[in-house]
Amino acid sequence: MKKLIAAGMAVIMSGLLLIGCGAPQKKIVIGLDDTFAPMGFRDDGGNLVGFDVDMAKEAAARLDMEVEFKPIDWNSKEVELNSKKIDMIWNGLSITDERLQKIGFTKPYMTNRQIIVVLSGSDIKTKADLAGKVVGTQEGSSSLDAINAEPEVASTFKELRTYGDFVAVLNELTIGRVEAVVGDEVVLKYYMSKKPGTYDVLEDNFGEEDYGVGLRKDDTELLGKLQSALDAMKAEGKSAEISKKWFGEDIVK
Repeated sequence: MKKLIAAGMAVIMSGLLLIGCGAPQKKIVIGLDDTFAPMGFRDDGGNLVGFDVDMAKEAAARLDMEVEFKPIDWNSKEVELNSKKIDMIWNGLSITDERLQKIGFTKPYMTNRQIIVVLSGSDIKTKADLAGKVVGTQEGSSSLDAINAEPEVASTFKELRTYGDFVAVLNELTIGRVEAVVGDEVVLKYYMSKKPGTYDVLEDNFGEEDYGVGLRKDDTELLGKLQSALDAMKAEGKSAEISKKWFGEDIVK
């Protein structure tokens, strides 16, 4: 009987050791807009892919954590984070003064511009030409913040319309319901590349900004570990490798 008990205990203990060695210590849930190509979006098979998705997977592996990606309403991203429905916002999240008051950020890892896109052949050539025009952007985005930060320009628009994502905004531009689009350069240029000759980018823009990963302000330990992982990825050339896959060059800061 003692031998049977001892054997049984050995089996249980070996199973526990296997579980302890093989399983990640924790799962982190990352919130994203799943139409924000090439940062995080769905491929033709419906799989979540993109630059930020690859970066998050690599960082999570280095932290020995399981990662889950959760599409969210981008307009409610801070609420999703602070209500603990997600643990991070990692999807081309611009670092702004307003957001810094609500959430914590990693160091910037990429610079982005807020560009103005029009249809090829448009009579809109400068920011001043937006006067009397219908302009579109994504709701809850830093693009909207950038427009509102220039009230002397925004006040001249005939109308400012917001949409759930930039795919919808560009569609509205294509069919003529808006006359110009303001949005993230990395995203709009990706979609523009799919329809060469359809759009033009103005030289004028609504400013530069940096992307960072957003966490809850009190999640300082996780933020520190994540930053260390990102720093190591940069130093070892892994982030450059991921950048070249999606952008053809290393644009990581």
